[in-house]
Amino acid sequence: MAVTATDWIGKFEGLNQLPEDLKDELVAGSRIVEMKAGDVVFSPGQSADNLLLLLAGTVRVQQKSETGREVFLYRVHAGDSCVLTTACMLAFEDYAADGIAESDIRAVAIPRRTFDDLVGRSPLFRQFVFRAYSRRLTDLFTLIDDIVFQRMDVRLAARLLDLASGDVVHATHQHLANELGTAREVISRTLAEFQRRGWVELSRGEVRLSGRAGLERLARSAGAG
Repeated sequence: MAVTATDWIGKFEGLNQLPEDLKDELVAGSRIVEMKAGDVVFSPGQSADNLLLLLAGTVRVQQKSETGREVFLYRVHAGDSCVLTTACMLAFEDYAADGIAESDIRAVAIPRRTFDDLVGRSPLFRQFVFRAYSRRLTDLFTLIDDIVFQRMDVRLAARLLDLASGDVVHATHQHLANELGTAREVISRTLAEFQRRGWVELSRGEVRLSGRAGLERLARSAGAG
């Protein structure tokens, strides 16, 4: 079935303000792509040939250190674009991180030719691109602040609350370590302390939040002056 502007442009704040002729050009010059959970969306050394606007699903962006440790950077959700892809396309640089589909995803792929043309001709499209870029850069600075200045127990409490589906987090200790850029042993020790306090119950590949109020108090303490 043919894709029209109303199918997806309205899902992205700013694009619906484009003139109708530019909307038509954007749709005609783009395509819909689908990938399965676990698929590699992009990887280090790969050229950034398409700006992806996510329609459904989640993409995890992560980087590996020289020692092989994975460091979580951010997630791209439906309605978002990827700041790393934007940066690589603007600077004509290759990717330096991995993008992994955490679920089945559906996205609009805007190829470089269409991207460059609209960035050059349309102030509204440029505004859309750089507004999204700016928001994600702010998120990355917050991540750096968390890694450098926040205690690990505070960060882990906040991440458990963020990842929980109901009162359950389906994640291994290694996965949580990757999320927070630390060692698995650090996560295991911290979770053991949470369990001692009655805040969590631990089982294989799962963390049950049995004392959500305690975790919330600890997570809020990050903003205490």
